[in-house]
Amino acid sequence: MFNNAISGLRAASTDLSVVSNNVANASTTGFKSSRAQFADMYAANASPSNAVGMGAKLAGVNQIFTQGSLNVTNNSLDLAVDGQGFFGVTDGGTMVYTRAGAFGTDRDGYIVNNAGQRLAGYLANGAGAVTSQLGELRIDTSNMPPSATGSGTASLNLDAGSLAPAAAWSGPFAFGGPGPLPETYNSASSLTIYDSLGNPHTLSLYFVRGAGNAWNVHSLVDGVTVGASPAATLQFDANGVIDPATAELSLAGWQPLDANGVANGAALQGFTFSLAGATQFASPFSVNALSQDGFGAGEFSRIGIDASGVITSFFSNGQSKALGQVALYSFANPQGLQQLGDSAWAETPSSGAAIVGAPGTGSLGLVQSGALEDSNVDLTAELVHLILAQRNYQANAKTIQTADSVTQAIMNLR
Repeated sequence: MFNNAISGLRAASTDLSVVSNNVANASTTGFKSSRAQFADMYAANASPSNAVGMGAKLAGVNQIFTQGSLNVTNNSLDLAVDGQGFFGVTDGGTMVYTRAGAFGTDRDGYIVNNAGQRLAGYLANGAGAVTSQLGELRIDTSNMPPSATGSGTASLNLDAGSLAPAAAWSGPFAFGGPGPLPETYNSASSLTIYDSLGNPHTLSLYFVRGAGNAWNVHSLVDGVTVGASPAATLQFDANGVIDPATAELSLAGWQPLDANGVANGAALQGFTFSLAGATQFASPFSVNALSQDGFGAGEFSRIGIDASGVITSFFSNGQSKALGQVALYSFANPQGLQQLGDSAWAETPSSGAAIVGAPGTGSLGLVQSGALEDSNVDLTAELVHLILAQRNYQANAKTIQTADSVTQAIMNLR
């Protein structure tokens, strides 16, 4: 009787410890609650007809990996897994796993948690494309260098009802001189382009109706004629559709100038401009889209992390660049993970090897930036469980008291 009661006390005490640990971590980010499970004990050689139990034993403490609620923080480096999976963080070269996503950056720009462990993910190459190479993710806050314009596109409509201008085109035009006269062209449009140093310049395109369905295109940069005159001749068919063979404007040997009209130190450059989206319909001249691929230098502004875990840096010039992608890890048997503290787990033979993937692929969940996963402890349920465990402890203590009374009665026999 004493042995049975003592085993019951041990079981109830363990149960109280597990519940108390859950209650203590009710506000711990990424914490997963545990549950003590017990089994009865019998003598191995006991007869089935008269077997008397030997008490209870701890069968195991199982972890409960249900989803915790997500708490919005508005800090872009606070991350939460919405669904299955763990973040991987490196600890002295060893990979450990966590659901606690309170991250920041260290002095070298690496994304780290409060323990200084670095977040693992897929690295991006110099062009900003995410690769399949795994490594420690780092935020690069350096400025973005400029990129010279190399190509552009235009989608516009040239009025089929336009007549050829009354006066002939009078170019070429030099810096600081008068520009084209309105009576020498039908329509015009302009956009900003960039030289190799990131200086902005204005590219102006002038459209002049020619014979039949032909249109001459003249190009000026900062008021200076660039390329041949005309730079291109667009040819449309009877349905107003452009002939693709005539739809490209190619400019070579452009020397960027400064505000005084002298070379500004940028490299000689050329670029092509596609007018394949142009049409010639009987409606007023209109520009639907006008774009080019150059940009000036930009200062680092902020980062953003989308649901697939891609980390993107944004710059003051309106450009963006991928820095990497957060990786998530899953296990065949999460119950087999070893608890390390600090809301972290380690892989074991029982858990199986970690399976890595991008968020949203396979059975892996998504990443929510600006949020943290709260503990999954149900505080009300744990407090009820605490009362039950206390009663179990008291009942086993009562068994010991009863056994003691029986022993005393036997010892008092004369």
